[in-house]
Amino acid sequence: MMDGHGGLFGFFGGFMWIFWLLVIAGIVALVVFLTGGAGTGRTPPRQAGEDPLEILRRRYARGEIDEEEFNRRRAELEK
Repeated sequence: MMDGHGGLFGFFGGFMWIFWLLVIAGIVALVVFLTGGAGTGRTPPRQAGEDPLEILRRRYARGEIDEEEFNRRRAELEK
């Protein structure tokens, strides 16, 4: 025999699962945000004292920019 509260506890029990799923998703999102995200495709920040022309050469070598872009940017840097 039910005392009339079984339905109420079942209702809140479902919300408890949703609550914990949201807490876990929030923690995962926070970790991803704080670590900069995995596989974002962003170029790492330039280190102090690093030569801009060397950065340009590495980008060209990795195929991030084509020869025309490399030559245009190199000319700008050498002005």
